Amino acid sequence: MTVLISRARPYGEEPVDVLIADGEIREIGAGLTAPAGAERLDAAGGILLPGFVDLHTHLREPGREDTETIETGSAAAALGGYTAVFAMANTDPVADTAVVTDHVWRRGREVGLVDVYPVGAVTVGLAGTKLAELGTMAAGAAAVRMFSDDGKCVHDPLLMRRALEYATSLNVLIAQHAEEPRLTEGALAHEGPTASRLGLTGWPRAAEESIVARDVILARDAGARVHICHASTAGTVELLRWAKAQGIAITAEVTPHHLLLDDSRLVGYDPVNKVNPPLREVGDTVALRRALAEGVLDCVATDHAPHAAQDKCCEFALARPGMLGLQTALSVVVATMLTPGLLDWRGVARVLSERPAQIVGLPDQGRPIVVGEPANLVLVDPDAVWTVRGAELASIADNTPYESMELPAQVTATLLRGRITARDGKVVDRSWND
Repeated sequence: MTVLISRARPYGEEPVDVLIADGEIREIGAGLTAPAGAERLDAAGGILLPGFVDLHTHLREPGREDTETIETGSAAAALGGYTAVFAMANTDPVADTAVVTDHVWRRGREVGLVDVYPVGAVTVGLAGTKLAELGTMAAGAAAVRMFSDDGKCVHDPLLMRRALEYATSLNVLIAQHAEEPRLTEGALAHEGPTASRLGLTGWPRAAEESIVARDVILARDAGARVHICHASTAGTVELLRWAKAQGIAITAEVTPHHLLLDDSRLVGYDPVNKVNPPLREVGDTVALRRALAEGVLDCVATDHAPHAAQDKCCEFALARPGMLGLQTALSVVVATMLTPGLLDWRGVARVLSERPAQIVGLPDQGRPIVVGEPANLVLVDPDAVWTVRGAELASIADNTPYESMELPAQVTATLLRGRITARDGKVVDRSWND
């Protein structure tokens, strides 16, 4: 496929035309002519960025196809500007063998809207007692690059140490859901004044920070890499800052909802606002934004977590934690980071595209927009304002915390290796757009 993108502004700079052929950027300049039969995309001055990479997505397949499938989740990702997503292991069955991880990888290739990379479980059944077959999954068809028990913490320090040692020899990454379970038993909300007023059992910052501190030291001694999922507290930021200053190979992500929302949303007990780790206080939100701007937090990851209505429309204590995030991530980053001047468009590319691709070693994602690079790209209308409606999102579930909220900026087109996968709010060449 040959595509000519006209009047695009790479990273918000001056408008140029971009010619794409055979999945690569072939030419960049003013007044380019499209070859016969080429697809045309008029960016109309929109921002051109590398396609986004999400290190933390829940696609629910296999096991909970009533809430999301690889097909619907891939559609949501493409519409949100993503060209690669990492599907977490807490499926049913758990992705703790190459049979499951290879299935997820193959199904992602069949759908073909984004590159779907399965995340392998660190422990068998996410039970935290025995290491899963890391080597077998890494050597499988999916060539698993990252392992995590996300949703549960690898709380046994000896087991975590062994996982890091194996990961180093395999050149793969361990991603930790940092939560000391003995500090969060029965927890429903951030431990603070809001939870006290509402009578909700508290989830203390120390539950996250104690595991981050432990894993920093384990990574140091093992000479290993470790990645912290969904960092949520100001204390975690300071621990990461210290660790990086020591040269320890640690990276961390922050979710869009922890950048924008805080625990004041819990008034009214709406379970759509229940998430793990919980929404924190305003001071934590401010610290997370600053840390992302400084590079202490490396990237934004959605923790896209679809849930069926019966798992959310119930008592707060019984509701499953999690929120949709793929189609709203860019807009939240613009609202919290770009509009206040904490990041420019190059910074947005860094946290949504470049750093996540670097963290997991993807050779063809998050690449600079220059001739010869793969055409994994996203076009953004920076002036758009849109209203979020959960029922209109591509996911099967509709549990978005941004319902009826007006958000800035909108993806107008996504290209995966030069092929248009989403355009003007619709997935390309898929029957559900009819």
